[in-house]
Amino acid sequence: MKYFIITGASRGLGEGLAMELLGEQHHLLCISRSESDSLKKMASAKNVPLDFFLYDLADTQGIPGLMDQIFQKVDKQEAEGIYLVNNAGLIQPVNRVEECPPEETEKHLRVNLLAPMLLSSAFIKHIQGWDTEKRILNISSGAAQNPYYGWSCYCTGKAGLDMFGRCISEEQKEEEHPVKTMSVAPGIIDTKMQTTIRSATEREFVHRDKFVSLKETGQLVPPALAGKKLAHLLLSDNFRDGEVIDIREDY
Repeated sequence: MKYFIITGASRGLGEGLAMELLGEQHHLLCISRSESDSLKKMASAKNVPLDFFLYDLADTQGIPGLMDQIFQKVDKQEAEGIYLVNNAGLIQPVNRVEECPPEETEKHLRVNLLAPMLLSSAFIKHIQGWDTEKRILNISSGAAQNPYYGWSCYCTGKAGLDMFGRCISEEQKEEEHPVKTMSVAPGIIDTKMQTTIRSATEREFVHRDKFVSLKETGQLVPPALAGKKLAHLLLSDNFRDGEVIDIREDY
């Protein structure tokens, strides 16, 4: 059995990835604020075990306990592989740094950076010493490498997540059964986050027109297609430990 812990799995890229992973001898453990009826129906039709854990990752204090609950569903003896996908994220606040409300900035970094750090920490603690395939996939962005006007929170959080994954890789090198980690920018996906970006004013986000054009010209990547590429990478021999890649350029 392969176990997949996926955050933000109820819609968008997370849902697309989860649907692609609904396979024989797979068990999905999904963390989100709501459930996906379509994902549940497909899992039932394919007879694939699926559990939703309804949780707001902005509540970072409860994450260790959440992971304790999740690992009650994992049978160590039958685990052929176990995977954590840190996908959930926020785009707001989108604005000049001095216009970002402190409470929104704090929530953003809790969800986009601190939550993946704590999830990964608990994941590694639970599986330490397991002789099985163990991987963490962090969903990154081109914004981790390039500064954007109005995206100070988003760029900072994604850059921090990339570096965090690289640090895990360094720490795991001496382990007999290491956890492998990788950060992947999946491209510009047609999700609710894109709707939020297009609703910003030009003062808040000067690149707004570019993203409106991408939508109008059909250049946004469907979540299902992006999810298919990520699922293939997650399970393949091309999962390159410690690396940060853009899936559009490398695969």
